[in-house]
Amino acid sequence: MDPRFEEDPDEEPEEPVQPAAPDGARGTATGVAPSVGYPSREWEYSAQVLSVAQVADGVTVVKILDEAAADGWELASVMDGGEKRVILMRRLKRSAREARRVGFAPPPNH
Repeated sequence: MDPRFEEDPDEEPEEPVQPAAPDGARGTATGVAPSVGYPSREWEYSAQVLSVAQVADGVTVVKILDEAAADGWELASVMDGGEKRVILMRRLKRSAREARRVGFAPPPNH
């Protein structure tokens, strides 16, 4: 019995024609480099230093994170500093355009 192949080995697969990059350049000029992540994202950071007892009491950390979340902060990391713990929080850096709230003003009190 002769072995059968799904593709005929004499035929070469058709490859899409890609435009040649100028001077052998690669990357975004040819569209081969994928865009990954959020390149325009910049963060601002805040740190809170707490004692081990404050971290372990189950109240202080929750209170700090609740207050920070109201302002847009999120927990990034907790670092060991020996007898202290550092809670690192981050939020997106706000541009001048985002800082302005657009909408209706509250009614004046007469």
